[in-house]
Amino acid sequence: MEEANVRTATEIKAARAENPKMRDRDLADKLGISEAQLVAAHVGDTVTRITADMDRIMPALNRFGEVMALTRNESCVIEKVGVYDGFRPGEHAALVVNEDIDLRMFPKHWVHGFAIEQETDRGMRRTIQVFDAAGDAVHKVFLREGSNADAWAPVVEELKIEDQSDTLTVSPRKPTEGAKGTPDQADRLRSEWDKITDTHQFLMMTRRIKMNRLGAYRVAGEPYARRLGNDAVETLLHRAAEREISIMVFVGNMGCIEIHTGPVHRIVDMGPWINVLDPGFDMHLRKDHIAEIYAVTKATRAGDAISVEAFDAEGGLIAQFFGVLRDDEGAGRWNDMIAELETLKEDVPA
Repeated sequence: MEEANVRTATEIKAARAENPKMRDRDLADKLGISEAQLVAAHVGDTVTRITADMDRIMPALNRFGEVMALTRNESCVIEKVGVYDGFRPGEHAALVVNEDIDLRMFPKHWVHGFAIEQETDRGMRRTIQVFDAAGDAVHKVFLREGSNADAWAPVVEELKIEDQSDTLTVSPRKPTEGAKGTPDQADRLRSEWDKITDTHQFLMMTRRIKMNRLGAYRVAGEPYARRLGNDAVETLLHRAAEREISIMVFVGNMGCIEIHTGPVHRIVDMGPWINVLDPGFDMHLRKDHIAEIYAVTKATRAGDAISVEAFDAEGGLIAQFFGVLRDDEGAGRWNDMIAELETLKEDVPA
């Protein structure tokens, strides 16, 4: 945040009192500060500063039992209910993998941690929240009615850090990298693309030839990347629900990617939002933030992985949708459904 936008804790708390129902993210934007700075202003009242070390946080979260895990970016929010079993630490990337909670986490972006306990109209709300160096939310965990609330106080005490100041210094937010593609490398890109045997090889391949994801999609063209109309996400969600096709949904930011694998049922359009409102899984996506969507085909040892990927106007990845490859029949039905999505003929600059 700009230094001129720094607010005192007293000013921030006064603004919160004047806007009690405004979401933290929206109020922070209104004040010209980061969300983490808004939260930090309440340290000593409803907030405790805790470590952001995921190697310490993840085992502690498991003691709460069933919770809600939330990850978001500017345009999409994903929420999954489950437990934090299956944590696999790693210096550069870590995982939580179980039937309900599926996360890919990147420790260097886990910088500021908070435990928040506040009374609301719906009762006591307890949440663990982690932010990056710019003060943007990386991952949040909300205790639910059935969670083990008795574990809250000992967990917070265990994770509490010495610094309990109510001010926070943040770094400038790193700008989104726009599409980076070189049209004169199109033949090389397609040749390298043909050699892929795993989706995880794709980004390494594009880096070698000095492109990024969106730039590569623009340059490669069909049959590698087919541009779709901007209503493709809502169309595929509605059709997946109607046809009972299980899907994978990836939503994330620089510090965390959260994944849903399974069916979707209740798809609800609310103004600019397209929502999935299912037991144990919610997703909220701003349709009006979508600037480009591609159906992308990458080869794997288990067959082609066909994704639908939505990007914002700055070139940021909003969300990715895949079929479930381990289910041959379901994967085939997913591929057929994506093939039905209308191709957008409008040219996109590479």
